[in-house]
Amino acid sequence: MRFIKLLFLSFIFLTSLHAVDIPWNHDYNKALAQAKKEHKIVYLFIGADECKYCKRLYEWTLSKPEVIKIMKKNYVLLYMSRDQHDIPKQYEKYGAPRHYFINYKEEIIHSDQGSREPEGWYDILDEVDLKKDDFEI
Repeated sequence: MRFIKLLFLSFIFLTSLHAVDIPWNHDYNKALAQAKKEHKIVYLFIGADECKYCKRLYEWTLSKPEVIKIMKKNYVLLYMSRDQHDIPKQYEKYGAPRHYFINYKEEIIHSDQGSREPEGWYDILDEVDLKKDDFEI
């Protein structure tokens, strides 16, 4: 019964991630290859299937059209659930939501944790923008 509940909640969360027209990748290696090809940074969002803070980040911030536009333009978007995906060992998967901005060489440009409203999210993106010149994109 617990498995069915987890499966149902996973479906609801992942469906909601797709509902706002965010082109989430779920394959780590494909996201890195795309980032290299497009000269973009990978935004790795590590969440969990039953994470109320992940849901809040999505509802408050990642569903806003202006945020979606910026994210799609500047980043390869990668969502990985610690409950469903094989997350590479160099990334902390507990304390979701976790945010990693990485280049195609898997170098961490910026990392953060927690849910943010749009204004706080823009602050994170500004931090990434300030740091990215020190990395190959």
